[in-house]
Amino acid sequence: MSLPEPQDNGAAAPPAAPAPEASRRGRPRSEAVEQAIFDAVGGLLEEGVALTELSIERIARTAGVGKATIYRRWPGKEELFVELLRSVEPQDPVLTGTSVRDDLVMLLEMLRQRGLAKRSSALLHNVFSQMQAYPKLWEAYQNTVIEPRRRLGLDTVRRGMEAGEIRDDLDAEFVTDLFTGPLLLRTVIRPGATLEPGLAEQVVDAVMEGLRPRP
Repeated sequence: MSLPEPQDNGAAAPPAAPAPEASRRGRPRSEAVEQAIFDAVGGLLEEGVALTELSIERIARTAGVGKATIYRRWPGKEELFVELLRSVEPQDPVLTGTSVRDDLVMLLEMLRQRGLAKRSSALLHNVFSQMQAYPKLWEAYQNTVIEPRRRLGLDTVRRGMEAGEIRDDLDAEFVTDLFTGPLLLRTVIRPGATLEPGLAEQVVDAVMEGLRPRP
């Protein structure tokens, strides 16, 4: 015996279950909460609290949030500190790729601006003065900030070598050091040295002049 056909009584079909991707997607980050966390870290550092003494629990208590709120955003305090540093440093430039010389100037100008920011920001100065004594933080900063920036410089130098704008008989790492060296000297080794506007162009033009391919 056949079963009767189901009747359509006009009722709306129940909503479809959310796709797995949608159900896993968390709520968007709250910029106000993140700023409160950053402000808490900055305030504690200004009070003289050492990086090694800054626990997630203490940061959460100062920011007025739960520890879970912090852990939802960062796996640990090293990652939190690195993102805090990135939030107060100049943003990495978006290279156009149309001119090796212009891209190198943009990279060095970012280093100049970063040096100025470090001098004017008590937070940056405080963190950097302690960071190398905190190996986990120094490693996290190197891996997530310094190395990506260095790869940008290396890629630009290699592009210049391939285009015949920079001699290709030298090691690309060495050539990259020639470009970045003067800025690092003035921001790290001689923190009181001038970082005048136009310095990036001056360095790039001088180094490129000396690195022109030989006839």
